[in-house]
Amino acid sequence: MNRQQQNAAGVAHLRKADRILRKLIDAVGPFTLRPERNRFIILTQSIVSQQISTAAARTIRGRLNELLEPEGLTPDNLARQTEAGLRAVGISRQKASSLLDLAGKVSDGTVPLARLGRMDDEAVIETLTQVKGIGRWTAEMFLIFSLGRLDVLPVDDLGVRSAIKNLYGLDDLPNKKQCHELAAPWRPYATIGSWYCWRSLDIVRQANVTVNKCGPQASEVGKKG
Repeated sequence: MNRQQQNAAGVAHLRKADRILRKLIDAVGPFTLRPERNRFIILTQSIVSQQISTAAARTIRGRLNELLEPEGLTPDNLARQTEAGLRAVGISRQKASSLLDLAGKVSDGTVPLARLGRMDDEAVIETLTQVKGIGRWTAEMFLIFSLGRLDVLPVDDLGVRSAIKNLYGLDDLPNKKQCHELAAPWRPYATIGSWYCWRSLDIVRQANVTVNKCGPQASEVGKKG
């Protein structure tokens, strides 16, 4: 099967296997994830984005790109930068060290980006976590957003755990074991289930914005409708 057929098969599987996801899929619509093929860029973005807001990460990535002009964001070009230079564009000392370590390990072949697509998931995670500042969560994001692997369940991701809590009516955030148990019917398409979990949070945020803009009468209209 090609990628489009695999995605369609995954959505069909989820609709059949989990009635809660079936309702969510109806609300969200098609699975539209398109992997980022530049593997080095996705890794640097993941490091920069750790523990900061989306807006802040976007600003810092823009400054980093300006710093690296005209050659652009390549392993060799990044490896030539200094920690002080990276900190000057808003990157923390720890992240600057991680970025330089990533660039160095890609350049010397310790992290063979071109071969990662031929490795299984755990081998990819083991390879990437050799880099300072890359843990299992970052490696799993790479599996999803760069390699396009379809059966990744990022149980360390707060968004996925929050969505599972909301969707399945749990009193508290689920632990890793609970996440695996609840998501067992999603296999072998846990990535698609996780993506719909993230989209469910978008729906909640959009609903909250609408209520806040329109005031309490909006929610009363919703109840009556």
